[in-house]
Amino acid sequence: MLEKNSYPGRGIVIGKSASGAKSVVAYFIMGRSVNSRNRVFEPCDDGIRTRAFDESKMSDPSLIIYHPVRSFGRGLIVTNGDQTDTIRDFLEKGLPFEQALRTREFEPDGPNWTPRISGLLSPDGSYKLSILKSADAEGTACARYTFEYPGIAGKAHYIHTYRCDGNPIPSFEGEPELVAVGDQSIDDFTAEIWNDLDEDNKVSLYVCFRDIASGEIETRIVNKNN
Repeated sequence: MLEKNSYPGRGIVIGKSASGAKSVVAYFIMGRSVNSRNRVFEPCDDGIRTRAFDESKMSDPSLIIYHPVRSFGRGLIVTNGDQTDTIRDFLEKGLPFEQALRTREFEPDGPNWTPRISGLLSPDGSYKLSILKSADAEGTACARYTFEYPGIAGKAHYIHTYRCDGNPIPSFEGEPELVAVGDQSIDDFTAEIWNDLDEDNKVSLYVCFRDIASGEIETRIVNKNN
C-alpha cells in the first residue's frame, strides 16, 4: 500500500476487518521540513491531537497543530487539519459531513495547495472519505469530492494528500485506493503500515480498531520522535 511511495504526505485508511467484526482506521503524517517533522501524536479525551516535539523548533503552528481524530457518539471523524472541528460542529447541529466541508477548502500553502482530506466512520461500519483540492495551479478555486462506502468485510479505502514527492508536490488524483484488510491484530496492522512508510519522511501514526457490535475500541500511536 505504501512502500513504493516515498512521500504520500498525510493519509487516511478506513475499512473493515476480514471477519466483518471490526472497523479499522489509520491516520499518518509525514514531513520534509524541520517544522513538519517536529511533531508527535498524543491522546486526548475524544481522540488525538498533534503537538510540537521540541517547542523551540516550532516556527509556524497554523497548519500542523490540530486534532486529527475526534469521536462523535460511536462514530469517528479523522482529518488532516482543523476541519475535524468543523465537521464535529456541523454534526452536532444535525447537519451533514458534506455541508461542513463546503465551508472549507485546500490549505493556503501555495504552490503546493495541500488538499484537505477527511473521513467519517459511522457506527455500522459504513464510511465517507472526502478531498478538497485546488482546481488549478494558481489556487483560484476549490474542487470537492466525497466518496461513500458501505463497509465491506476485508476491504478498506486509502486516501492521501499527495501522489508522490515533487516540487511543487502533486495532489492526490482519482478515487480512494481499494486495499485488502485481514484479521491481523492491531499491533500487526500498526507495524505493517509503520514499516511501509518511508523511513526518512514518516512522523506519526494512529490506528484504531472498533468492535462494531459493542463499540469498544483499541488504539495505537507510534511517533518517530520519542
